[in-house]
Amino acid sequence: MPGLRRDRLLTLLLLGALLSADLYFHLWPQVQRQLRPREPPRGCLCARRISFPAPDPASAAPDPRTGAHNFSPAGPGTEQDLGGPGSKLQALFAHPLYNVPEEPPILGPEDSLLAGQEALRYYRRKVARWNRRHKIYKEQLNITSLDPPLQFQLEASWVQFHLGINRHGLYPRSSPVVSKLLHDMRHFPTISADYSQDEKALLGACDCTQIVKPSGVHLKLVLRFSDFGKAMFKPMRQQREEETPADFFYFIDFQRHNAEIAAFHLDRILDFRRVPPTVGRLVNVTKEILEVTKNEILQSVFFVSPASNVCFFAKCPYMCKTEYAVCGNPHLLEGSLSAFLPSLNLAPRLSVPNPWIRSYSLAGKEEWEVNPRYCDTVKQIYPYNSSDRLLNVIDMAIFDFLIGNMDRHHYEMFTKFGDDGFLIHLDNARGFGRHSHDELSILAPLSQCCRIKKKTLLHLQLLTQANYRLSDVMRESLLEDQLAPILTEPHLLALDRRLQIVLRTVEGCVEAHGEQSVIANGPAEQSAPDSGRANLTS
Repeated sequence: MPGLRRDRLLTLLLLGALLSADLYFHLWPQVQRQLRPREPPRGCLCARRISFPAPDPASAAPDPRTGAHNFSPAGPGTEQDLGGPGSKLQALFAHPLYNVPEEPPILGPEDSLLAGQEALRYYRRKVARWNRRHKIYKEQLNITSLDPPLQFQLEASWVQFHLGINRHGLYPRSSPVVSKLLHDMRHFPTISADYSQDEKALLGACDCTQIVKPSGVHLKLVLRFSDFGKAMFKPMRQQREEETPADFFYFIDFQRHNAEIAAFHLDRILDFRRVPPTVGRLVNVTKEILEVTKNEILQSVFFVSPASNVCFFAKCPYMCKTEYAVCGNPHLLEGSLSAFLPSLNLAPRLSVPNPWIRSYSLAGKEEWEVNPRYCDTVKQIYPYNSSDRLLNVIDMAIFDFLIGNMDRHHYEMFTKFGDDGFLIHLDNARGFGRHSHDELSILAPLSQCCRIKKKTLLHLQLLTQANYRLSDVMRESLLEDQLAPILTEPHLLALDRRLQIVLRTVEGCVEAHGEQSVIANGPAEQSAPDSGRANLTS
């Protein structure tokens, strides 16, 4: 009997220990979260609320002259007006190729992306809803503020940018709205910060054992400005002079903020106008992100590093990775800001898998990588068999080859413009990783299909001429950005080298199939001056 009582006692002790553990580790944290909703979860030590060093007067506002290890000091004159006498960039944009009337001509509302009055009503409702939610948020926290409610401004640059999108591109040539939008994104104060939609999806359903790359390598935030405009913020993760290691797979590469900036400038130089306006900015992560965000999870991933720098990281529910954080110096952090496109409620977009998508596995290969006649199959599939979609994909491949981007798994387009609508070149942050290597497989759509728009070919040929050399006009264009230099000299020179590879690929196609089969004639051929005629035999 004494032994039986001892067994019962041990059983009761074990059950009591299990119950206590369950109460402590599961029930008690939930009670704490209910009692103190503003406090982040205690399961992640690095996510506990901490006190931040007060910002220095010098770091209270972005100052390009402040030296730091995480951004390049912008030299004097980053706000200067470029393009004076002898400007190759201005000479390029003054060339007849950049002034040819675009076809088909813009005739009416059906050629614009947005219906003006409907869009304005929608934006007014959005501003009013934001004001209501912000008022409720302040009341819940007993915050008194004398700031007046936001007012919708028709003349705001982001509104004019949205209204200016048409079937030819995201913005008209030489649009003054783009310059104003870049200026506003660079200077306007932020009023809110939040995770992007894909980051939120990851937080809702994250099995980190299935993620190849470490949690936190991919990090971007949505910032809203005082004029109610929004931009995607991608922080600096890699120094400009660093090259992606040759052993890295394309799907675990860093996302580079300077690649987003440079991609916008290159896209504009190529006259594609398919990359949203993007600008560099020094962001005060304390004042312009932490203090304006209402997202408790985002608040919880801020901490102060041993070097007294304010840092934050992307958070997966099962991981707490301070080693993948981005840090200010101590508050300023360099990053890119890409203008948001109109809401999907106003302008639905179609996301389409790239026919030349990569396997995104360590050893697998897609059919196009082993079948040199893969394009023959693509040409038989709708919509590549009856529209300009294939030529647009080839344009995109040329663009990606120039920047070295292997991560184009999907492309997007506005549904309003149909099958012949332009492709939107989003997410270019994995470009400009290796200047010493030219990834020829990116050119597979061109080399396998042997087709190219005459308009595209004429622009590429023009950029090989000494007066309009691609590296020179890119260098000049990038000087407009506050964070200049955006690209190192080897990356600029790599653009010239890759441009020659593209043209040699076209020449090989012409030799094999003839000029009539390779060069897709269009409006550019009828309007282009003789001095710009495509000549592949010289």
